[in-house]
Amino acid sequence: MRLVSEMINRGIPPPDIVFFNSVINSLCKEGRVTDAQDIFDLVTYFGERPDIFTFNSLIDGYCLVGEMEKAFGVLDTMASGGIEPDSISYNTIVNGYFKNDRIDDGLALFREMLKKVKPTTVTYNIILDGLFGAGKTVAAKKTFHEMIESGITVSISTYRIILGGLCRNSCDDEAITLFQKLGAMNVKLDITILNTMINALFKVQRREEANNLFAAVSASGLVPNAYTYCIMITNLIKEGSVEEAENMFLLMEKSSCAPDSRLINCIIRILLEKGEIVKAGNYMSKVDGKSISLEASTTSLLIHLFASKGKYQEQINLLPVKYRFFEGVS
Repeated sequence: MRLVSEMINRGIPPPDIVFFNSVINSLCKEGRVTDAQDIFDLVTYFGERPDIFTFNSLIDGYCLVGEMEKAFGVLDTMASGGIEPDSISYNTIVNGYFKNDRIDDGLALFREMLKKVKPTTVTYNIILDGLFGAGKTVAAKKTFHEMIESGITVSISTYRIILGGLCRNSCDDEAITLFQKLGAMNVKLDITILNTMINALFKVQRREEANNLFAAVSASGLVPNAYTYCIMITNLIKEGSVEEAENMFLLMEKSSCAPDSRLINCIIRILLEKGEIVKAGNYMSKVDGKSISLEASTTSLLIHLFASKGKYQEQINLLPVKYRFFEGVS
């Protein structure tokens, strides 16, 4: 903003639209949409004509700060200025509506878009993600079928959204069925999708299949990440397979995925909740010498155990000494 002011004050020849677009886009990305609007107003002052990129940047800026009416107003300004909004223009506002929990407005604009601009894979991904996020599973599945019937390319991101959305909305069996169909079609999936499906299989008590899918990760050319191990370890512990979980933890330590504070705290809490105090203590020992500390929720659980009037006293006495500082709590 200051640079533009100095150029004007020094009588430097007016910049072209490429320069203005760069400045407007940068300001919008920083959330400084008011400054971006001021620069936009200078465009016509200098005799330059805003292009589709100019308008789309401004739309994105208003959506980022939640000013949806102003974003929609830019869309109207485009049309009156003889510039037809493109899929990016509509996608940005539809996404903004969904991000601001205005699902009906987003769907209404999407229907309006269909009359003027051909939607893209990104368009449908935005709609699907928004519908699943709002818990509108039936509408999301209907939209997915419409996407296929329209001949729009279904991307790996689409499948990630569909499978994740089904699982988040307790439609794990449907997700597993779709996943199996994709496997039969030899669709190449990513580690995020495999993580989602491993967790889904555990949720519906199909542990053997979950184990098999974990074993297939490397065979498919993918590498398990920290979240993959987290899913396996925590689910195994929840099912009572503590030793198997410990072996998985050791496997994780040998891989390039170092256990982080979040995972270790999660393991400790699950073990404490199951009354496996000594085994929880073993994981507490792993905290020592690392940049890992007990989280507030883990500490709170320990306090509760120490206040349980001797129920776990024998096991508590076997905890690492540094974690017995709650003794005497009542």
